[in-house]
Amino acid sequence: MIIKQFEYKPLSHYSYAVISEGKMAVIDPERDASIYYAFAKANNATITVIIETHPHADFVSSHLEMHKKTGATIYNSVKTGADYPHKSFDSGNEIKLGNATLKALNTPGHSPDSITIVASQDNEIALFTGDTIFIGDVGRPDLREKAGNLKAKREELAEMMYETVTNQFNDLPDHAIIYPAHGAGSLCGKSLSDAASSTLGDERRNSWAFQTQPKEAFMNTLLDGQPFIPSYFSYNVAINKAGANDLEPSLKSIAFSEQTKATGLIVDMRDEASFKKEHLEGSINIQAVSDTSKFETWLGAIIKPEEDFKLVIDKAENKDKLLHRISKIGYEKQLKEVITLSTENLSQTPQLDLEHFKDNLDAYTIIDIRNQSEINEGKMFENALEHPLNELRDTASNIPSEKPIVVHCAGGYRSAAGSSIVQEVLKDAVVYDLSDAVKQFQD
Repeated sequence: MIIKQFEYKPLSHYSYAVISEGKMAVIDPERDASIYYAFAKANNATITVIIETHPHADFVSSHLEMHKKTGATIYNSVKTGADYPHKSFDSGNEIKLGNATLKALNTPGHSPDSITIVASQDNEIALFTGDTIFIGDVGRPDLREKAGNLKAKREELAEMMYETVTNQFNDLPDHAIIYPAHGAGSLCGKSLSDAASSTLGDERRNSWAFQTQPKEAFMNTLLDGQPFIPSYFSYNVAINKAGANDLEPSLKSIAFSEQTKATGLIVDMRDEASFKKEHLEGSINIQAVSDTSKFETWLGAIIKPEEDFKLVIDKAENKDKLLHRISKIGYEKQLKEVITLSTENLSQTPQLDLEHFKDNLDAYTIIDIRNQSEINEGKMFENALEHPLNELRDTASNIPSEKPIVVHCAGGYRSAAGSSIVQEVLKDAVVYDLSDAVKQFQD
């Protein structure tokens, strides 16, 4: 049994291929299916099985497109109520894959329809746990109150997760390897490890969730301090329940122009230095200048699923790469145009006099745009006003503008977006980005 883990770092997403005797299963695939086709070809394998552990909230899956291209059967829980061709895969069901056997376990808690896949061949056992069991944590239970065909309150799902962790894995051995759908940095949990896999024995010994504890204590720990929910999460659940459109035709329909301008809601993906030097007035600086930046997460947190927008890119040769990144969360549907900038009549962002700021903090209105969970751990500036970035477009109009405004986050990446949002909302205010100088104010 060959197991391959694929990682998409910006969304901390793991997907998998399992091969036995030339037959291949793909588990929780990302939007771009080409990586699975290439792996199948390199291993002289045929993709015959596609499994969705649940309708994911944080990325769009390619399961329907892969089914149409390969003829592979899609499997998921009957509780999903999927709108695409599929077969039910629940406790008691199994799939033969060459000499391997794939069995389903219903493991609700992150969602009502979550399953875990138990893959075995000879003495090898692998658990593909989706968003149920992470390394060091379990999936958050608060994403299905407003999304999917099966809505469930967070308390109900937290109780389901307790029952899942307490009962569903008891018959499996310690040496079984756990392969989760996410790692550290994902918003689908709060305490995920950097490790990409573990064993069931190690999780039983080390994970807080597997320790003997009353149900109420487990639920309280699970519900407390979960990160914010980006606005695109429920949208992605709906897309994944229906099945996404084919990728490449969706991207080819998006207009592209060079050396031009745009109006309306504009996202500028360039690095903050380039943006501050010259940009279209009112545009929002969500940086996508590294392959690991959280561009997709913040695009989906700041721009709502129903909003049309246009994208400014740094150079034409990066267009396809950026389009693929946007497609990871299904936002190509609302992207109306991609442009590179004309150099005429562009705006600039003023540069903060850092020494004056250090000596005269009371002369500025300081805005803390970190997540609420970060703010709850302590402020960097005593008089800072709290405006988490994911809410900022809705709350920035309440920021006092009599003094110059300084926007900060924890490391500098998010404040580029935050300061541009505040400037767009408070057009006559003086707005500064503290950027990575914020590190000088940390203990």
